[in-house]
Amino acid sequence: MTSASVTAGLPVRHPGKFYIGGEWVSPSTESVIDVVNPASEEVFLQVAAAEAADMDRAVTAARDAFDTGPWPRMTHAERAGYLRAIAAEIRERSAEFARLWTSEMGVVHAAALHGTPRFAAVYEYYADFADHYDFIERHEPTGGEAVGLLVREPVGVVGAIVPWNAPLALIAYKTAPALIAGCTLVLKASPEAPGEAYLMAEIAEKIGLPPGVFNAVTADREVSEQLVQDSRVDKITFTGSTAVGRQIATVMGNRIGRYTLELGGKSAAVVLDDYDVSTVAESIARTAPMSTGQVCASLTRIVVNRRRHDELAEVLAASLSAIKVGDPFDPASGMGPLAMRRQLECVEGYITQGKAQGATLVTGGRRPTGLDRGYYIEPTVFANVDNSSTIAQEEIFGPVLSVIAADDEEQAIDIANDTIYGLNASVFTNDPDRALAVARRLRAGTVGHNAKRTDFGIAFGGFKQSGIGREGGKEGISAFLETKTIILEAEPSSPLLPAANAGSHRDAGGTLSG
Repeated sequence: MTSASVTAGLPVRHPGKFYIGGEWVSPSTESVIDVVNPASEEVFLQVAAAEAADMDRAVTAARDAFDTGPWPRMTHAERAGYLRAIAAEIRERSAEFARLWTSEMGVVHAAALHGTPRFAAVYEYYADFADHYDFIERHEPTGGEAVGLLVREPVGVVGAIVPWNAPLALIAYKTAPALIAGCTLVLKASPEAPGEAYLMAEIAEKIGLPPGVFNAVTADREVSEQLVQDSRVDKITFTGSTAVGRQIATVMGNRIGRYTLELGGKSAAVVLDDYDVSTVAESIARTAPMSTGQVCASLTRIVVNRRRHDELAEVLAASLSAIKVGDPFDPASGMGPLAMRRQLECVEGYITQGKAQGATLVTGGRRPTGLDRGYYIEPTVFANVDNSSTIAQEEIFGPVLSVIAADDEEQAIDIANDTIYGLNASVFTNDPDRALAVARRLRAGTVGHNAKRTDFGIAFGGFKQSGIGREGGKEGISAFLETKTIILEAEPSSPLLPAANAGSHRDAGGTLSG
């Protein structure tokens, strides 16, 4: 089976090659990766698999582009033009991106079509930083010198490792701030969902990004580790499991490399006693089936007063059991399959453990009737869950919810915080003051009110073992910048510096050399 025969009719135009140094290059071996449609269990895409020599070539291209190429020496305004061109191309090809997302991962196609164009806006958001972000600040030196500057420069070569559950979104939140900062990149796509990286490489080629600024390869874990270990890579930005994040942190710590980790979650919804449980159930049922529960920020632990535990479990089960599970391309489907066979087996294993450890299976837990092919599972609700049990402590990454009883508000907060994770949470109450008070006590990177809420326009990331650093917003660009202090005895004539006696000003277009 050839790449051309498998990918006929798909938007990926160069599946048998890598995009390195501004060119589509042949791989060093004939190794390939089969990408399986989770609804049909059939191979629908076949791409080249990177080996050590391919990864080395990609890193070399990115290193050369940063050290000697024009990209980090352009003004931020010049780089912003490229980011806006990327945004326009993503919008133009949004239907292709959406089709790939559904075909690779099983996300309901209507949701994919709705969500994909929004990721174009990420590039426009960071392009605007050229106009308003303080890349150079003027300070008054404490030693009496004429000029003190705090300059924010690109961190260097970035290795961006993205997972399979939301490739385009995570590519955007890693590459857009890195590009406006002046970094060059090696994008390592997931073997399970490489198509979006290929389309982004086609866009990079079309808009004329300088050679080596954006490089894209697909590789397994062993070759991905080479990207992390390579000392020519200044920064790793990774989204994925906490287990892999620990390994990356160890490697980067040993070589004092920079890294950002967005990892797992076991997020709690804390339901206070003044809030209607039916409304809670409706809210959670709207978000629980998103991407078949394969979302790190999903609210999977529902903590409620013991007096209302049974009522909430019942109405939540009714809401979730009403969701139609089926072909993600069918407009009637509210939830598609899990992304791959091993994920289905993993989720089924957790369901078995939940029952064995004494939790009450209220609904779901099985393959839906009539769906004999595809990696499908019913939305699942457990009640009477002990917070120390496996299903309450480990990230399942599937549509499995645990309802946990608490004696009072204090214990509910303690239960919510009793986890190694701290990515997301929510407080359900009619009182915004109570919501804020509880939110301040929850050890989570984001806390929503009366719904699962996240906002990458502000920032996203986790406490504890849910990660290090933030993505999105102003926090998201800082991870791709190094700060440099420059102290001058006399006033320079450079037009790029903020005006004297004007305090902190935005950069008028500062370059790598300042």
